[in-house]
Amino acid sequence: MSTTTAPASSAPAAGRWRRHRSSLLIVAALVLAVALVIFLGTGGEDRQARLDPANSRAAGAQAVAKVLAAQGVEVDVVRSADELDDAAVGADTTVVVTSADSLGESTVTRLREQTTDARLVVVDPRPGLLGLLGVDGPVDDLDTTDPIAAGCSDPRYADLSIDVDYATGLPGTITCFGGALAISSVPGAPDAELVLLGAGDLLTNDQITRAGNAALALRLLGEDDRLVWYIPDLSDLDGGDGVSLRSLAPDWIGPGIGLVAVSVIALMFWRGRRLGPLSTEPLPVAVKAIETTRSRGRLYRRAGDREHAAAALRAATRSRARERLGLGAGTDEATLIRDLARHLGRPEAAVADVVGSFGRPPATDRELIVLAADLNALEEEVRRT
Repeated sequence: MSTTTAPASSAPAAGRWRRHRSSLLIVAALVLAVALVIFLGTGGEDRQARLDPANSRAAGAQAVAKVLAAQGVEVDVVRSADELDDAAVGADTTVVVTSADSLGESTVTRLREQTTDARLVVVDPRPGLLGLLGVDGPVDDLDTTDPIAAGCSDPRYADLSIDVDYATGLPGTITCFGGALAISSVPGAPDAELVLLGAGDLLTNDQITRAGNAALALRLLGEDDRLVWYIPDLSDLDGGDGVSLRSLAPDWIGPGIGLVAVSVIALMFWRGRRLGPLSTEPLPVAVKAIETTRSRGRLYRRAGDREHAAAALRAATRSRARERLGLGAGTDEATLIRDLARHLGRPEAAVADVVGSFGRPPATDRELIVLAADLNALEEEVRRT
């Protein structure tokens, strides 16, 4: 009679699963709970835009928004022009605009219509945006090596100083912190206040605790009971007023380019002017051989090229020696040196060292002069014999 047995490996595997099943379920439950806590703790979103009140990262402004809310300020975040229209902005409201680079002519018009009676704070406005806001004046980078004191008479900020990585000085009726905070009235609404903040870094999570950054942020944004935090969206722009390179450039860039163009044209005329009338000379022009020789010698001397100078002297001596010995112009150098040595009664090696193309090149001007004298003496001896 035969009996059937289960595989030996299946029983231990099933036992291990039953033994560790409860532990695995507990770990999975913990992971799910942590994920749920993180999701609920962030409100289901953690945006990454700079100065976004929902951004908990270093460049975000979540810390400022939460402190303002804890101080009793009603913080409403709107992320489009339509949401701003529905926010019912009144005289008891401060409107702060971050991501101001996303504003265009149409959205600035809608913003000004909605903030006629409100206090408007624009953070880090670009030069082109200042014109749309009705503000004229220079924009300069500030020295942020050390904390910047208020240096103004406005009692709200006079006792503070800020410490940021980067700041821009902006124009305004009242300027504090070297222009990093510029205050003026809203064009068309003299009772409303327009505040330009050129030190948006002080609102970020990683710089809010420096110097008086936190105090300035709370006084600036918490002056009214309600704060509308407007984050413009590029999709709100009309087709004709999108962000362009011209709108991002400072006002002086156009005149600057014109000045550079005029300067370049003047430089071209100055450097390209004719140095007097052209002189004519009949051709061909006869140039004496001695002039050419001296000119080449001066060039060799200026360049310190003794090797080429020695080669030219030896080549000229070999050419004249062929004529004196009645050899043809195509006679090779070895035959010439052999005939010269026989004619002068010298060893071939000694003659080759003086007149040969592979002779030792002179290392100094004195050696070059000695070589020239030796070549001249050799030619004189050939001529006499």
